[in-house]
Amino acid sequence: MSHWPLRREDISRPAYRSLAQGIAAAIDAGSLRPGQRLPPHRDLAWQLGVSVQTVSRAYEELIRADLISGEVGRGSFVKSGPRETIEVPWFRAPTDRPPIDLSMMTPVRLPQIRTAWSETLVRLADRLPDPAMLSFRPRQTMSLYGGMAAAWLARCGLVVPAQRILITNGTTPGMFVALMTVAQPGDIIATESATCHTLRPAAQALHLRLKGVPGDDRGMDPDALIAAARASGGRMRAVFLLPSGGGPHARIIDRERREALAQAAAVAGLMILESDPTGPMPPRRPPALSSFAPERSFYFTGLSKCLSPGLRLGFLAMPEDWAEVALNRHLSMAWMATPLMAEIAQDWISGGTADALLAAQRAELAARNRLATRVLGPRAQGFLHGLHRWLPLPDGCDEAVVLAEALSHQVALAPGAGFAVLPSGPALRITLGGAPMRDLEQALRIVSAILPPDSRI
Repeated sequence: MSHWPLRREDISRPAYRSLAQGIAAAIDAGSLRPGQRLPPHRDLAWQLGVSVQTVSRAYEELIRADLISGEVGRGSFVKSGPRETIEVPWFRAPTDRPPIDLSMMTPVRLPQIRTAWSETLVRLADRLPDPAMLSFRPRQTMSLYGGMAAAWLARCGLVVPAQRILITNGTTPGMFVALMTVAQPGDIIATESATCHTLRPAAQALHLRLKGVPGDDRGMDPDALIAAARASGGRMRAVFLLPSGGGPHARIIDRERREALAQAAAVAGLMILESDPTGPMPPRRPPALSSFAPERSFYFTGLSKCLSPGLRLGFLAMPEDWAEVALNRHLSMAWMATPLMAEIAQDWISGGTADALLAAQRAELAARNRLATRVLGPRAQGFLHGLHRWLPLPDGCDEAVVLAEALSHQVALAPGAGFAVLPSGPALRITLGGAPMRDLEQALRIVSAILPPDSRI
């Protein structure tokens, strides 16, 4: 439903969520315009035959999703446009005593990382090639390190020739290039109901609109994607997906659903933007979704989430027909990847250091995920080698209250609302890599103690 005003027959159970989704759809379709005032709680409750509490909860969901604003004494209004300052979902306020930070998604800070950097820098000091210091030619960087990039993408389940790989300064620059290549201002990008925190500010900066598409425990619903594309009147250009555990829900989409989504994108005439920030961290996963539709897929990944936070290097695999356009977009935005980072990555990948670090990360993350399951219970969603867990909270639970209580015990968490595209229930994202193991266990036990009892069911 995308019309306004809503009717009684539009509301299904749970009523508050149905109402919130109906208002969100009306905003997306333009039936509710920026700045427009929504009906008072009592008026809308009477019109739709629901309780005032139902309307209040629906409005709260929409405020959390940044679609409306509530102003004391004036009412509730459709947001007039993007804010200049984006609120990041992780903890960043200064404190006298730094908390145990479970809000920022990073790999485990293994001692092997420091050793790898030290040994590599010593090796490179004696044989650093001139292009790493003197090159100012983007194509030279691509030709020197394209083989290394292809070797890493093969570890991610994607076989692609070096000439179709663009080397970037990380996953986010790759995402920007892909968005700039496939879409123009005013276009719509489909995405999951919750997505990575960088997509919303990227879309705002490029004047693109995001359209959340519902799904289930296996990921986005392919039929819903086709329906959303058809309802967009030709304005939807691409679908953005995180199928391999890097998204907020820490979900690895199965092969059958990947194939179905690739087919749905083809039916709807959409390009596929596949973000894979953790790369080959989850072993024995299905092939990259992009491998099922390479002619319409942009796949981007990086090294900072699976090897070392300071190794800011990414790889963007592109369809052959779009490669030249993407290269020009990258030239206008970043010119070229930093050659020294590429040289370090090549040393690690060709010499076995990358595989050794990856194996060490997997072993440590397996132990941390088992710990999270023991302490938080099965409702904390994730997989054995994931960097985080997604913990849905009971309906009616206030994220902000839980976050504040955790922070009062020196534990920083990320709110689920920071990743929401569609109105959804309260949740927490709990990362596992940034804190030492002893601190992590202490923090998880604190979180478990402050959660409502039915959060562990």
